[in-house]
Amino acid sequence: MRFVWQFLAVMAIYAISGSAVMAVKENDWLTLVVGLTSAALAVLVYGWVVRRTEHRPALDVARKGAVGKTGWGIVIGVGMFSAVIANLLVAGHYEIDGLGSVTGALGLVGFMAGVAVAEEVVYRGVLFRIIEERTGTYIALALTGVVFGLSHLINENATLWGAIAIAIEAGFMLAAAYAATRNLWVPIGVHFGWNFAAAGIFSTEVSGNGASHGLLDTAMSGPKLLTGGAFGPEGSVYAVGFGALLTIVFLWLAHRRGNIVPRSRRAARVDSTATLSR
Repeated sequence: MRFVWQFLAVMAIYAISGSAVMAVKENDWLTLVVGLTSAALAVLVYGWVVRRTEHRPALDVARKGAVGKTGWGIVIGVGMFSAVIANLLVAGHYEIDGLGSVTGALGLVGFMAGVAVAEEVVYRGVLFRIIEERTGTYIALALTGVVFGLSHLINENATLWGAIAIAIEAGFMLAAAYAATRNLWVPIGVHFGWNFAAAGIFSTEVSGNGASHGLLDTAMSGPKLLTGGAFGPEGSVYAVGFGALLTIVFLWLAHRRGNIVPRSRRAARVDSTATLSR
């Protein structure tokens, strides 16, 4: 039941926040304010529902060190997407025509903050964390990563390949980041940094949702395998490669820190009993 209550609580905030941000998306300043407010609210609701259902503080959103951890995550996310763009630029598939919109970029700070926090609370804070207790780190990572990728199929210019790419470069990688750090701040930072770099800095398509008007006025062309086509650079093999590499690094850190959760003995006994009965 704790899973049900936590999931319902964070999904309610996810839906309300998303609706609020979409309602003001034409006004960059309002989007900034509403997005940041919804991000803070999502963290507060997550902390509250964990305390109520598990009778303990939600240590993965503890305030101590939150700014530093989020900052490191942002650096990783921006760096990762910048590496994708650098490869496209060198290959001649990405062009910078001048400056874009500063206010548009500010609005995207709020929009992407709301998205990053809400999705990390849902997918890593609730789904991954609770499933991991039952199945262990690797199965939980695979399951929630696939679900995260498939959830992007509802986007306007979504493709099956785009969903697979998101599962690998984001779903698996962000779950691995949570496993390595045992907090939500680093995955939130990585998620926000990646999304804001894509939309707010380099003005590209984000997960098939259309091109954004960020700090740079840009154009992209070339083979879909490299550019991601209408889905955006997240569908690029460069993004998949960097995401897979970062997943391996985070899992290595999780191993080194003793943060890998093995498959529970209880689950193993249940499966063994079921196999014998068949």
